[in-house]
Amino acid sequence: MAMKDAQPGTIHLRDYEAPRFLIDKTVLRIEIRDDDACVQATLSLRRNPDSQYDGESLELYGQHLTLNSIAIDGCELLAEEYSMTAEDLTINRVPDQFELTSEVVIHPKDNSSLEGLFKSRTMYCTQCEAEGFRRITYYLDRPDVMSEFTTTIIADKALCPVLLSNGNLLDSGDLEGGRHWATWHDPFRKPSYLFAMVAGDLAVVDDSFKTCSNREVDIRLYVEPKDLQKCDHAIQSLKNAMAWDEKVYGREYDLDLYMIVAVDDFNMGAMENKGLNIFNTSCVLAHPETTTDDAFKRVEGVVAHEYFHNWSGNRVTCRDWFQLSLKEGFTVFRDSEFSADMGSQTVKRVEDVNLLRTVQFSEDSGPTAHPVQPSSYMEISNFYTVTIYEKGAEVVRMIHTLLGPELFRQGSDLYFARHDGHAVTIEDFVAAMAEVSGRDFSQFMNWYRQSGTPRLSVSSEYDAEKQRYSLHFNQGVGDGCSPYHIPVKLGLVSDRGDLPFSSSGETNQIIEITQPTQTVSFEGIAERPVPSLLRGFSAPIKLDYAYSLDELGFLMSNDSDGFNRWNAGQQLSIQLMQGLMVDYRKGKALALDPRLKDAFTKVLIEPASDQAMQALVLTLPSEILLAELSEVIDVEAIHHVRQFMCRELGSALADDWLRIYQANQPQGGYRHNAEEVARRSLKNLALRYLMNAGADNSLEFVESQFSQADNMTDRLSALTSLVNDPREAAKDLAEAALASFYQDWSHEPLVLNQWFQVQSACKLPNGLDRVVRLMEHQAFDIHNPNKVRSVVGVFCNSNPINFHCDNGSGYQFLAENVLQLDKFNPQIAARLLIPLTKWRRFEGARSEAMHKQLSHVLASPGLSRDTYEIASKSL
Repeated sequence: MAMKDAQPGTIHLRDYEAPRFLIDKTVLRIEIRDDDACVQATLSLRRNPDSQYDGESLELYGQHLTLNSIAIDGCELLAEEYSMTAEDLTINRVPDQFELTSEVVIHPKDNSSLEGLFKSRTMYCTQCEAEGFRRITYYLDRPDVMSEFTTTIIADKALCPVLLSNGNLLDSGDLEGGRHWATWHDPFRKPSYLFAMVAGDLAVVDDSFKTCSNREVDIRLYVEPKDLQKCDHAIQSLKNAMAWDEKVYGREYDLDLYMIVAVDDFNMGAMENKGLNIFNTSCVLAHPETTTDDAFKRVEGVVAHEYFHNWSGNRVTCRDWFQLSLKEGFTVFRDSEFSADMGSQTVKRVEDVNLLRTVQFSEDSGPTAHPVQPSSYMEISNFYTVTIYEKGAEVVRMIHTLLGPELFRQGSDLYFARHDGHAVTIEDFVAAMAEVSGRDFSQFMNWYRQSGTPRLSVSSEYDAEKQRYSLHFNQGVGDGCSPYHIPVKLGLVSDRGDLPFSSSGETNQIIEITQPTQTVSFEGIAERPVPSLLRGFSAPIKLDYAYSLDELGFLMSNDSDGFNRWNAGQQLSIQLMQGLMVDYRKGKALALDPRLKDAFTKVLIEPASDQAMQALVLTLPSEILLAELSEVIDVEAIHHVRQFMCRELGSALADDWLRIYQANQPQGGYRHNAEEVARRSLKNLALRYLMNAGADNSLEFVESQFSQADNMTDRLSALTSLVNDPREAAKDLAEAALASFYQDWSHEPLVLNQWFQVQSACKLPNGLDRVVRLMEHQAFDIHNPNKVRSVVGVFCNSNPINFHCDNGSGYQFLAENVLQLDKFNPQIAARLLIPLTKWRRFEGARSEAMHKQLSHVLASPGLSRDTYEIASKSL
């Protein structure tokens, strides 16, 4: 649909109206044929008593549908009784209650948008969130219209022996001509975005789970036959999530069957369709030979996330898409807490905060910034963002922090009980928390309604005579914004450890900052402490406190809060690197500050109870984070200073890195548990430092690890180090390793994605040439979102030194690919465009070149609504 001439309209939260009609029952008959599919829909409609609408017409949404027939209560409508556009169908006159039947034809094989019903490899499947159901049949495709679904699927039995939909299987049977059918019924009312169906040639892994009320739930994971050995981790993760949700939230699964289907072509990570979750293969398949430790963690988290949606998203859903974070923010918080309980609380917190600081804070400061509860949008697909998900989760986390776990559980119990089976708002969720706690959350709602990242400046003073320590807080509130309600968890650290705040010995305190300026004083403090501020990252803010380098080193060694120990190390590294960037721009010789070497040495030589945390503390801030912290992004300075620091720390601590590397070699076969994952993490970090330093024997180490590794984590880490090594001796080894890796794994799409990623992210010169060659490779498919993300997405988002090459060719490359993708998959195109939207953060020729390509995209005819919104907001 052309959007340049007829610019898309903006939808506003303030204009929300209750649906004019409701659909009590939805009966679908979907017949998959050789070249198309025929969809017959029978809808039981009635006027909504909560609507003020008193007109006679009915408007249904529909896209890319060929209408064969439409009838009301069995009487077929004449052509003059209804009208159609590319977006909807309007029936001129309908009674107050009636049965609407329609038949449409759709073309799943040609549906490259991957919305609605489409074909992926050997199967037909659906993706209906947010507005994909309107590509299947004419419908009131909005989340506040909830219906009871019965679905019959018909297909060729040889090609599609498996026929699945939401709920419970009612019946199935064979038909003439080698065809068969299956009828599914979901007893729980749901909006159309939660509808799902699958038809294909799939193998299945069966398991079961016994709920807290002793009901037996059948678990079925459907995959292509070649992937049967990669299901165990997902199934165990699901069972762990089911048990955790019963224990922590009292939520029991409500059907007797829980199904997951793995799909290779999928725009998203996964979808929580009621009882039939459809997953991107990258988020469900896992095996040591093909999957890294990080990917194992991702599978665990995403499986849990989609399961938790059964209550926080399905049983209680969104009234409208402005409430998207109602289900996503709450559920991300739940899956984050689950993952923390399954592993290390501190490591998980560090990982979450790293994502916030590098991606969400950048989104908050860019042209597409929006509140957690947006007030308007052009295309809802563009609002599946880190702000909605991760920042939304942080807002829920702050409510949890303010209330404590017991009151928060009471609030969630009230929320689920009060709104079960309904489509509700963020205000309804917060109201439940306010009711059980007696707290006033009116100011807190600014977190949902204001965009941007709050900045909190803190200063301190100490009165030795009165033994009083004071902290002065100042909120940096932007134009038109009101002060936030910010929970700041803090401690006071001395040489003797954390100082107690009271006679009870409590060493943590939560200070609630609600005013633009606020002072908090502590009495009986016998010595001047170093403040440990924002422990556990208790609020998603930018914190300014004038820590000296010595104070940061002190906290890095002495803070009892694991997160703040890591954060002190990060701040120490950031301050030193920012100073070196100034030197680099002035042409001065770079030198490693001995304080950083000393801090790293102390972490390296002290016995670590958590080696995963030790590895995180010893990892320098990324180039992406350094760019986000820069007022004007200097790509070369950031890249060369970080490379210098890695090289110098590698050389200065070579003996320690070698000791760590050798001490953490595998003992026996591969095991996937927290301890072994941590050992591999620390070992591979040590190898990277040795490679960066060009240490003696480092090439031998990496070549040996690559050839002898019995798991993908070690093998891929070795390959990455080889590919990024600038030494002449490494080039032939890297080429041979890449060829060997491809030969071994050319039959595994997910592993090939990693092979693509390693090369796309390579920081050595001529990165764009490598990426262009990768896109010409026989294994690359531009219609597969995972391949596009692995090559184009990784290059443009994670390889700044090559993407931002001086001649602007990286920007032209991205714009060309966005426009090509926009013709058949607008969702992916719009998401890829984001790097160009940051043109204001650069200076001179770079900024102009990015602006030029962004303008070129916007001026292109036939631009989708998805891409138009991102481009137009960014110029």
